[in-house]
Amino acid sequence: MEVFKLWDTVPGLCEEEPVLEFYPALKKSSDATVVICPGGGYAIRAPHEGQGYAEYFNTLGMNAFVCQYRVSPHRFPLPLLDIRRAIRYVRANAEKFGIDPNKVAVMGSSAGGHLSALVSTYTAPIEFENLDEIDNQPALPNATILCYAVNHCPDELEVAHVGSFRNLLGEGKEAEYHDYSCDELVSDTTPPAFLWHTSDDGAVNVINSYLYASALRRHNIPHEMHIFPNGPHGLGLAPSHHHVAQWAPLMKNWLAFMGWL
Repeated sequence: MEVFKLWDTVPGLCEEEPVLEFYPALKKSSDATVVICPGGGYAIRAPHEGQGYAEYFNTLGMNAFVCQYRVSPHRFPLPLLDIRRAIRYVRANAEKFGIDPNKVAVMGSSAGGHLSALVSTYTAPIEFENLDEIDNQPALPNATILCYAVNHCPDELEVAHVGSFRNLLGEGKEAEYHDYSCDELVSDTTPPAFLWHTSDDGAVNVINSYLYASALRRHNIPHEMHIFPNGPHGLGLAPSHHHVAQWAPLMKNWLAFMGWL
């Protein structure tokens, strides 16, 4: 694994420096890649949802990256700035990494899934962009992979993970929550997606995934979704839950269907 700095001088509050971890496949057979956002409620970043996923993609012959984006006390737009920069960095160095800049997926679990969905749907300019030539690269990914993702904002549906929104935006920002509800931001330009969730997830309600998939359907965006009947939140590759663990081979089939493997 090799670590790359996203900026020479990091813009914005920087109590921790965002970096991009590169996991090259030993037997590379694909020119596609994925940039991974670990979950953790915008408070931490879970290694099994970062390195664990990257090493799985390596077994598929894909190079993979983990974006160690900024979390609380850093607030929006800094996490989104970091993942946008990570995607742009990968594309700017596509030849070096041996990847097709038009085959860059973003992947995330839980709050990392929210960030992955946000970079796939929130297209408005944000502070600290357009600093150099790397920022000339497009930040919209070509595909989105969402694992038990936070999507919908806190409202009367009562399906949101309130802590993730509070950590992303700070206290007293409830009036702004809908601006970052990813299912409400889906448009005709949103990338195709693969989603999975467990129906009895006790931390992030499965309805988050249903709402995002429904929005994709309304905009005729191709997507594949798998809902498993049982399993706690934060399973990652789910090594001890054999039924749920099918999601990774199913994702592999989806990537192959798209011509990425």
